Amino acid sequence: MIYLGIKAAISGVLIAVASELAKRYPGFGALIASLPLVSVLGMIWLWNAKPDADNMAAHSAATFWYVLPSLPMFLAIPVLLRHGLPFWLSLGLGCLLTIVLYSAMTFIAPKFGLRL
Repeated sequence: MIYLGIKAAISGVLIAVASELAKRYPGFGALIASLPLVSVLGMIWLWNAKPDADNMAAHSAATFWYVLPSLPMFLAIPVLLRHGLPFWLSLGLGCLLTIVLYSAMTFIAPKFGLRL
């Protein structure tokens, strides 16, 4: 249970640092937020729990394919905000777009031989 608490604390601190930096330096905060810290930490935690190269390779490859459908959200939200939509609605629509694209990726990927 202590290990889970340590993992949560480290992950939370990284998110807090990115959001605090973004208050003063939006570009630098965005850079920190765009780093694949969650993915890297997830791989570290997974490797510590199950040091299996095949499992890690499958996890890493699936992560790549799931990142792709999340990217349009980062274009949609600024467009919606600049067109006057409220933040929470823009965020919700961006998340909904991502869910739709994740679903499409999950459905389409196996047709191209991708294991997610």
